[in-house]
Amino acid sequence: MEKHWSDKDIELTADRCKAVAHPLRLAILCLLGQGERSVGDICRELGTTQPNISQHLTQLHNQRLLKSRKEANFVYYAIADQRLSEIIGMLQKIYCP
Repeated sequence: MEKHWSDKDIELTADRCKAVAHPLRLAILCLLGQGERSVGDICRELGTTQPNISQHLTQLHNQRLLKSRKEANFVYYAIADQRLSEIIGMLQKIYCP
């Protein structure tokens, strides 16, 4: 049987899954699945501190799961890949009815 993926692809996918497999990071992705948010918005909606949120946003951004843009003194985050939005949507349908 011929394999259609590389070991590098598998490792990258596993690393991204690990990044998502944290309760707060998953909550951030669920929130961003509804649309772009500023760091302050994310903190308020998830009820945690800016340093905590920033740490998790950095991890998700480093895995190229998020994109960011700066406007004045605010940084806004959004999901970088529509496929991730679809996966998050499927998880919400299954586990968060």
